[in-house]
Amino acid sequence: MKILKYAFWIVWRIWFYLLVIIPIIVLFPILFLTILSEKTYPQFFFLARFWAKIILYGMGFYYKVDFEQKLEKGKSYMLVANHTSMLDIMLMLLVVKKNPFVFVGKKELAKIPVFGFFFKRVCIMVDRSSSKSRFKVFELAQKRLEQGLSICIFPEGGVPDDENIVLDEFKDGAFRLAIEHQIPIVPMTFIDNKKRFPFRFFSGTTGRMRVKVHSFIETSGLTLEKRQEVKLKTRAIILKELESTIKQ
Repeated sequence: MKILKYAFWIVWRIWFYLLVIIPIIVLFPILFLTILSEKTYPQFFFLARFWAKIILYGMGFYYKVDFEQKLEKGKSYMLVANHTSMLDIMLMLLVVKKNPFVFVGKKELAKIPVFGFFFKRVCIMVDRSSSKSRFKVFELAQKRLEQGLSICIFPEGGVPDDENIVLDEFKDGAFRLAIEHQIPIVPMTFIDNKKRFPFRFFSGTTGRMRVKVHSFIETSGLTLEKRQEVKLKTRAIILKELESTIKQ
């Protein structure tokens, strides 16, 4: 029985990487055309959502979203969520339908074959060890927000090595950007991602992936001195939801 389980996980993980890469290769000419100009980013975003749907359903997942407050089309937001799985990117793309956004992510993701080619051209990459790189993120984010896009940051800054950590400490970047640009923060809790598809190779299972989109945290009128308070408030909202679902 154990051998069958391990065999399933091996095939399932290989299938995931195929689902990530093959649609990009098939759609490469169209995707490439949509990244030639910043004006065509919404078209790229639409194709990225299609790609995400192929992966999620192809892996045997389905998702359910509970909205406490809905996003308004044409408005910019700071999207934040807990980070526990490679599927967090795909799920975020599917949850946010009408507000094209740009990910802020680690520069290491650009090294992934095929996927990395587009990641480094449409996302904002950050080298967390470089203060110059972190400053550049703010410049690029400002440019994207001026174009009417939203920004998505996983404020933990990565996935904790210790899987017993329910939610790691948050970094300041997302909250500083939100306050500087006076845009609402949208806290989201990805409830099942760690259980369904964690980073550990021999683990995971198909099934439902729940998302809770919490009421927005307004930043209008706030100054940067409030960023710690806003950061802690956002983390507390997500942590409370995670802890309540663990007890169920």
